[in-house]
Amino acid sequence: MSDAPRTLVIKTTAGLDRPEATNQAFTVAAAAVASGAEVSLWLTGESAWFALPDRAADLVLEHAAPLPDLLASVLEAGTVTLCTQCAARRGITEDDVLPGVRVAGSALFVEEILADGAQALVY
Repeated sequence: MSDAPRTLVIKTTAGLDRPEATNQAFTVAAAAVASGAEVSLWLTGESAWFALPDRAADLVLEHAAPLPDLLASVLEAGTVTLCTQCAARRGITEDDVLPGVRVAGSALFVEEILADGAQALVY
């Protein structure tokens, strides 16, 4: 068994339209970061909006950690990526996103999920 750190790549397509799925993706990402895993969180589809300042606060879910706190945890110790096409479809530019959020496309996503030791989850 390898001692190389595992990478968890999480892709979330849900937004305010599916608050439980959204919160679950962010919760798993934050928990993985807290446990020392290398984490890459991809914001796609309706979750693209959460790359913008103050938008995570729009999601309020009873009995769940606040989305802004979860996002801050992942930004602090992991990687958060906004899908290029998803951003373009919503008129979001690199100048609009939170500090630390990168904008990238499917080629990088595929590279990450095919890397040795990577585990991908989609919400």
